[in-house]
Amino acid sequence: MSKQLTLEQCMAFLNWQWDGIRRAAASRVALSRTAVTISRETGAGAHAVATRLAECLQALSPRGSRPWTVFDRNLIEQVLEDHHLPARLAEHLPEDTSSQLDDILDDLLGLCPDSWTLVQDTAETILRLAMLGHVILIGRAAAVVTARLPHVLHVRLVAPFEVRVARVQADRKLSRQEAEQVVRREDRGRARYWKRYYGADVNDPLLYHLVLNTGRLSCDEAVAVILQAMRGGSGSGRA
Repeated sequence: MSKQLTLEQCMAFLNWQWDGIRRAAASRVALSRTAVTISRETGAGAHAVATRLAECLQALSPRGSRPWTVFDRNLIEQVLEDHHLPARLAEHLPEDTSSQLDDILDDLLGLCPDSWTLVQDTAETILRLAMLGHVILIGRAAAVVTARLPHVLHVRLVAPFEVRVARVQADRKLSRQEAEQVVRREDRGRARYWKRYYGADVNDPLLYHLVLNTGRLSCDEAVAVILQAMRGGSGSGRA
């Protein structure tokens, strides 16, 4: 099966999901709920920003409302649970570590389900969580998957390479050389994930409402900008 054909099948799956969302929206007001996707460069501080954002949003939410939840690595567990998949498949779900060779070997060895099916399962879970609302979804091309949902705000976090390497080195207790390798490898992995499965460029600023440089903005400053954008509707901008 050619890569182009497989990509078309993946997009057809998403279009089918959109049809279901439109039908659901006709009978309830789920689309008025808010969700956020965060795409990030490695070391840009996505988890810290998402955690602080969830805390602020929770404090602003009415008592008894659905709690704001951050989905990052724990999204893998949710996908496995939603689709009744064995825990051993968790190693095949990360977006930032596997290589194209790994995907080819999976297909040749008959991994069940194959990598394309796992991506579709992940997209289905992302859409379900976004429809429920009060979620912050980090990674896995969530901005593309939920692109047609008007209540979802899309954020991209970036920072200078040197800043990101220093953060990764400190957070993961690595040498300078090891940290540089991690940053480059994970950035390549995420870019490849977007390109292979969605035909999209993770660095395209037009895919996001906000592109924030956390080398210039503190965590709280980035959160403040996001909160303002969430209050202001569907505007766009870069900082």
